[in-house]
Amino acid sequence: MTAVLETNVPGFPCRRGKVRDVYDLGDTLAIVATDRISAFDYTLTPPIPEKGRILTALSVFWFDFLKVPHHLLSTDLADLPPAFRRPELDGRTMLVRKTTVVPIECVARGYLLGSGWKEYTASGTVCGIPLPAGLREAEKLPEPLFTPATKAEQGLHDENISFAATEQAVGADTAAELRDRTLDVYRRAAAHAEACGIILADTKLEWGRLPTGELILIDEVLTPDSSRFWPKDTYRPGGSPPSFDKQFVRDWLETTDWDKSSPPPPLPAEVVEKTAAKYREALARLAGG
Repeated sequence: MTAVLETNVPGFPCRRGKVRDVYDLGDTLAIVATDRISAFDYTLTPPIPEKGRILTALSVFWFDFLKVPHHLLSTDLADLPPAFRRPELDGRTMLVRKTTVVPIECVARGYLLGSGWKEYTASGTVCGIPLPAGLREAEKLPEPLFTPATKAEQGLHDENISFAATEQAVGADTAAELRDRTLDVYRRAAAHAEACGIILADTKLEWGRLPTGELILIDEVLTPDSSRFWPKDTYRPGGSPPSFDKQFVRDWLETTDWDKSSPPPPLPAEVVEKTAAKYREALARLAGG
């Protein structure tokens, strides 16, 4: 199928993110997952065919599996305005409830990698949380950590913050609820993933409040774009493991001479196909789809 790089539904305000197009329907939103892929805060080309449908299918699976309050109302185009009833939007569009987004990226880490590994090598901590000495890159942590970050403006990096800073930003009660619910989602999802032969190394969740004040899970959930998934059978600590997520794209970019401050090079056809295959396998293993 032809990859969907951008959508255009006339008559509705649209906010385009790096990967998704979000349409304002008044009381609700329509979130369309395109096939765009981003890395290092840049949108790359060409897109990854069917990526948006895979991400949507995984989010729908997890919303159902987790049984936590969430924003998803429907993925049936018949429930959206007629302008959305187009084949290219089928399977990649979620009708969701509007919320007031909590301005914290809620990250749960079960393994030591990425920005957490960089901080640990410098100071022995992750988001200010002391860890035992001698841990290796990608090693399993003694227990999962809640490592919040600020939600950066588009084009800027999220910044890890301490739990105390989270309390200052959103209040002590909300910070505690974000931590406890994020870690609960991570632990249950990680157990399911492990039973499917996949390690869920970390994930980023977003939460929002309804007008009633209820805190619900929003955005995408436990997808290869928001999580690190590793094959369990080949996992070894001491380096960056092979993955089912876009780390494969990041690793390829690191082999180029791209300076990460100018337009990125186009992805080779082989990288596009291998990335698509990794996303498909993640869906098949985790959701049987």
